[in-house]
Amino acid sequence: MIKKTTWLAGVVLLASGGAAVAENIPGYDRVSGRAHASRSEVIATHGMAATSQPLATQIALDILKAGGSAVDAAIAANAALGLMEPTGSGIGGDLFAIVWDANNKELVGLNASGRAPAMMTLDYFRERGLTSIPPFGPLPVSVPGTVDGWFELHARYGRLPMEDLLAPAIAYARDGFPVSEVIAYYFDINAKRIGEYPGFAATYMPHGHTPRKGELFRNPRLADTLQQIATDGRDAFYKGDIAKRIDAYMTENGGLLRYEDLAAHSSEWVTPVSTNYRGWDVYELPPNGQGIAALQLLNILEGYDIAAMGFDSAEYVHTFVEAKKLVFEDRAKYYVDMDFVDVPVETLISKDYADSRRKLISSTKAAQSLAAGDLKLRDGDTIYMTIADSDGNMVSLIQSNYRGMGSGMTPGDLGFVLQNRAELFALDENHANVLEPGKRPFHTIIPAFVMKDGKPLMSFGLMGGAMQPQGHAQIIINMIDFGMNLQEAGDAARINHIGSSQPTGTTMIDGGVVHLEKGFSQETRDALEKLGHTIGDSNGSFGGYQAILWDEEAGVYYGASEVRKDGQAAGY
Repeated sequence: MIKKTTWLAGVVLLASGGAAVAENIPGYDRVSGRAHASRSEVIATHGMAATSQPLATQIALDILKAGGSAVDAAIAANAALGLMEPTGSGIGGDLFAIVWDANNKELVGLNASGRAPAMMTLDYFRERGLTSIPPFGPLPVSVPGTVDGWFELHARYGRLPMEDLLAPAIAYARDGFPVSEVIAYYFDINAKRIGEYPGFAATYMPHGHTPRKGELFRNPRLADTLQQIATDGRDAFYKGDIAKRIDAYMTENGGLLRYEDLAAHSSEWVTPVSTNYRGWDVYELPPNGQGIAALQLLNILEGYDIAAMGFDSAEYVHTFVEAKKLVFEDRAKYYVDMDFVDVPVETLISKDYADSRRKLISSTKAAQSLAAGDLKLRDGDTIYMTIADSDGNMVSLIQSNYRGMGSGMTPGDLGFVLQNRAELFALDENHANVLEPGKRPFHTIIPAFVMKDGKPLMSFGLMGGAMQPQGHAQIIINMIDFGMNLQEAGDAARINHIGSSQPTGTTMIDGGVVHLEKGFSQETRDALEKLGHTIGDSNGSFGGYQAILWDEEAGVYYGASEVRKDGQAAGY
C-alpha cells in the first residue's frame, strides 16, 4: 500500500509542478493519507475481479481459480449479473469490451451492440404521428448483442467450456439468491413503469410483487434459456428456438424485431482510440458509443492547472461543467454508427481541436447555449465489471438493457427483458443519428482502459447513462490531479451535469443543471450559482464504478469497487 501511495504521489508531483496536492484536499487525513476513500483498495497477486454484485465477483474468482481466463470469468460474472441485477443488465441487451491481450501485447475492442430491425423505418413512425421513439414497449426494441459478444470473446480468449462458464448462473437461477436492498429498490421502480408488459410479472413478480430485500429470487425460465445457450451455442439464441420464440412474441405484441434480424446479427472487433492526459494514455472505443467524449473532455481540461484549483472549488467544477457542455454538443451531432457515417474521430480527439474549443469557455459565466464544432460529416442503468488473471490479461466490460430493465417486453417464458436502445435514434432525417434499418443506435455504455509507457496500467469503467464519460474523466482527474488512490478516486463526490443537447435531437436549454454529491461544500455551490449555474440535488444518478490497477514493479493488482451500489472487488 505504501509503495502504491508513493507511486501515485509521484504522478501528481509531475502533473502539478511539485505541489503536495493531496494534503490540500478538505478532510485529508495525514495519518491514513486518504481523504475520500470508504475503504482500502483490495490487493492481490494472482487475479482480481471487480463487479457490482458480491456473488458475481465470487463466481469470477472461482472461474479464475479453475484455470479460466479473465474473459472466461467476465462471461460467467456477466451471466450471473443478468440474473442477480436484471435492473441493469441481461441477455436482452448489448455489450462492449476492451481486452488487454498479454500474450500478443495488444489492446483490442469489441462492439457487441445490436442493430435496428429491418421493419424499423422512419416512415413507420411518421405514419403513426410519432416525433420520437417511445421509451418502453415493443417499438424501441433493437437486436440484443450480448450473447454473440460472449461467444466472440470466448472464441478468441476463452479457456474453459461455455457450459462451465454459464453453470453458476444457471444454478443460482434454479436455486435462488437473496436480493439486496439496492436491487430490491430498483426492481420496484422498474415494475411501476414496465410491469404491465406481457411476460414481465410472470417472470419478475411470481408472488404478486417484485423481490424484496432478503427474499430468495428464482428465475427458472432464465435457467432454461442459459442452459440451451450453454448446450447449443450462440445460434440457439440467434437462429434456433430462442430466436423463434422472440419472433413470435414480438409479432403477437406489435413489435418490429423478427427472426431474420436476429439471424443476421454479428459483433464487430474494433481498435480502441486514445488521448494522453498528463502521461497516461486513456483508451475508449470509437462510436456508435460515447467513449470519445471522455477523451475530448480530458483534452480540454489538460489546458488548465486543475490541481491548483483544488477538488472542492467552484473554479474546478465550473471549468469541468463548461468543458462537458462543449463536448456534449459534439456528442449530439457526430457520435453515430460509423458503418453509416464517416465520423471525424481523429479530429474530435485531437489536441488542436481541444485548444480551439477551450477558447469558448468563460471563467466568469456559465454558458446557456452552445454549438457543436464546425466539422464535416460524410454520409456513409447498466453494469460494469473488470477482471484480471494471473497471466496479465485484463478485460474491461460493460453491459446493459438501457433504462434499467429495458423495454419491459419479456418474451414468452425465456426469463429476460429485451432492451430499448432504439429509443436513442433520432427521427429527424437530417440528423446523423437518424433511424435506419440495420443501423446501430447511439450508445451510452462505454468501457475504458489506461496504458502508461506502452504497458497496461488500469482497466476501469463507470456506468450510468450520460454520467459515464463525465465519470471516466473524473476518475482520471482524481488520480492524476488530486492524488487519489484507486478506491478513493471512485468514492470521491462526483459532478453530473445534465441537460446538454442529445443525439435524439433535443437541445440544451438554459445551461442545464449541475448535480453535485454531498462532498462538495455549500460555499462551492453558492459560488457556482453566482456564475450562472443551476444547482440540482445531491441524490441524482452518479453512476457505478469498478477498477483494477496493475503495479508491475510490485507484481500486484489493486482493485476498487463502487460504494453507491453493491460492488465488490476481490482477489486471490
